[in-house]
Amino acid sequence: MNTLWNRIKYTVQADLHTVLDKKESKNPIAMLNQYVKEAEKQTDAVGKLLERQGKLKVALEKEYAEAKAMLDKRSKQLALAESTGEEDLVAFAQDEVQAYETRAVELANSITESAKELVALERKFEEMKHKVKDMKVRQLQLMGKENVTRAHRRMDKFISPENGDKQVSSVEEMNSYIENLGGEINREYESSSMERRLELLEKKATKNAEIV
Repeated sequence: MNTLWNRIKYTVQADLHTVLDKKESKNPIAMLNQYVKEAEKQTDAVGKLLERQGKLKVALEKEYAEAKAMLDKRSKQLALAESTGEEDLVAFAQDEVQAYETRAVELANSITESAKELVALERKFEEMKHKVKDMKVRQLQLMGKENVTRAHRRMDKFISPENGDKQVSSVEEMNSYIENLGGEINREYESSSMERRLELLEKKATKNAEIV
């Protein structure tokens, strides 16, 4: 069991800030997501081991109950054999009593030790779950900061594109573009208007000439 906890101790003991600093990843959120996913995977695996440990303890308790029951049975049979004077039965019953006594003591010690180990594992497991929960909180915090940072960058590009790439034009550039576009439209309109007046003038002159 110690080997198991040595394998997963980074999940229980690792300082998330230190891990992030060492990684220096270009995408800390992606790295953190992977780290949290791995921590959850390890937590699930440990949870299953704890469940198995609990079942083993129950199995030991069952074996102990059976050993105690057989010890009581053989003890009564030994007393009966001794009362009848049947030496071969007495010898057999004595061996049986000794075997079940030894087994019951060993099982009792194993159950006590198993109970202590289970309590220790459960405490570490709770610590592990708290660590994962803390990482999830940190994950949300970093995602929030990343979102704010992206929003600031987009707004900065919009307001002051000279400080970054100019994929998004500034308000001033947009106004200038609109004004230029408006000027072109006005010029086109004036040109079209002049053409229409000339055409009307031409038609009027033609009509007057026909009348004369």
